[in-house]
Amino acid sequence: MQLLSVNIGLPRVLEGTSKRRPTGIFKLPVERAVQITANGLDGDAVCDTRHHGGVDQAVYVYGVADYDWWAQALGRHLAPGTFGENLTITGLESSRIRVGDRFRIQSVVLEATAPRIPCGTLARRMSDRWFIDHFRNAERPGVYCRVIAPGFVEPGNTVDFEPYAGETITIIEMFRAFYEPNPDEPTLRRHLAAPIGIRDRAHIEEQLSQLLKTNSSN
Repeated sequence: MQLLSVNIGLPRVLEGTSKRRPTGIFKLPVERAVQITANGLDGDAVCDTRHHGGVDQAVYVYGVADYDWWAQALGRHLAPGTFGENLTITGLESSRIRVGDRFRIQSVVLEATAPRIPCGTLARRMSDRWFIDHFRNAERPGVYCRVIAPGFVEPGNTVDFEPYAGETITIIEMFRAFYEPNPDEPTLRRHLAAPIGIRDRAHIEEQLSQLLKTNSSN
């Protein structure tokens, strides 16, 4: 695999919306080395910190294979950074990645933690009110990562893939489970056994607690 593009976004207000909130989804490729720290890429904006960013979603990666699929589905070329990803990687298809899998780029080591869940900001970015549904149905969510080792990356770097050796789940399993209103106990426990992020773990622990309470009262 190879790092095709490194993408950074500055705060920008989406035009034509009633809520004038800035977003960092508009990311553009840069032709230079960029530092990656535990909090993400130097100079990259994360505006909605309630749902994005943080140490477990520090870097968002998307694959060229997924871009090729979208280009065919939409009938148009999509430039790197269109989906708001920080790193665009050749040979990567996000649905095949598992939580805990790692990407090594120079001295940087990233670990997969979660899929991207589509939101209204993405739909407005794509100028398509139905794009949330399109993105969900496509099942090409891209991958959020935590930073295991910081450093610098630049376009053209080789990306080495290191599969996770422990018990885990696939990114696409996690993506599908987000839309399941009543997950069963084995599914929840499989998620908790994987190295998922803090926000997801707290949510799933709460789901499991509520499920166990319901089962014990029946």
